[in-house]
Amino acid sequence: MASSHGKSEPRFADWMANLPESMHSIPLTNLAIPGSHDSFSFYIDESSPVGPEQTDAVQNFVSVFGTVAKKLMRKWLATQTMNFSSQLEAGVRFFDLRISTKPRDPDNELFFAHGLFSATVREGLEQISSFLSAHAREVVFLDFNHFYGVQNLHHEKLVSMLRDVFGEKLCPVVFAQEVSLQYLWENEYQVLVFYHSPMALEVPFLWPGQMMPAPWANTTDPDKLIQFLQASVADRRRKGTFFVSQVVLTPKASTVMKGVASGLRETITER
Repeated sequence: MASSHGKSEPRFADWMANLPESMHSIPLTNLAIPGSHDSFSFYIDESSPVGPEQTDAVQNFVSVFGTVAKKLMRKWLATQTMNFSSQLEAGVRFFDLRISTKPRDPDNELFFAHGLFSATVREGLEQISSFLSAHAREVVFLDFNHFYGVQNLHHEKLVSMLRDVFGEKLCPVVFAQEVSLQYLWENEYQVLVFYHSPMALEVPFLWPGQMMPAPWANTTDPDKLIQFLQASVADRRRKGTFFVSQVVLTPKASTVMKGVASGLRETITER
């Protein structure tokens, strides 16, 4: 979880640019790059409808308890306290992005979503692009890994949006081992987009989702999480691909019920 406590040091905003020259030609698959989980969840719109991915039980809970239910949900859905700009200033370079449409939306707008809806996708992408324009040697990984209520026309809209917002900053797909900071700087690329949808096969700058696997421990036990991460890191390093180490504990239904009014931070996050 990116923290909102304290000011970020200036060197974190340009940490890639400030790496020693010996690391400029190393494949980025060999570097540990800070990322955030449900990166957009610093903002959860409590007035929005429940996301289409939610179970009938959750939908019914909200239909009965309304705003109170959504306030409780927010305590369990928000995994970040910093917006995209602040995360980037703090050094985050990998973003976990989940996209949804809203039911019966005539504008076919695209939103970030995690149980409830967050900001529009364009708002988030423009924040990221503004940072990159001001920090020409920093590189981001955008991992679009969940799509809810998204049809072909929405995928096409998102691809067009990515082109419009990032333009020449988008890095086309190559072998992962070819991607180093030096390669990206020489070509003035700053954005790698990983896209977990067949649409990735049709667009040169969409890296297929299998090139950024994110194995998930799905546990509340820190010891089991560490064991899982150690095993998955060793496996992925042998394969030489990009991958995500999800250092996150996942609450079970029983965990939520025990601490329903407390929320994620107080119940499961070790200070």
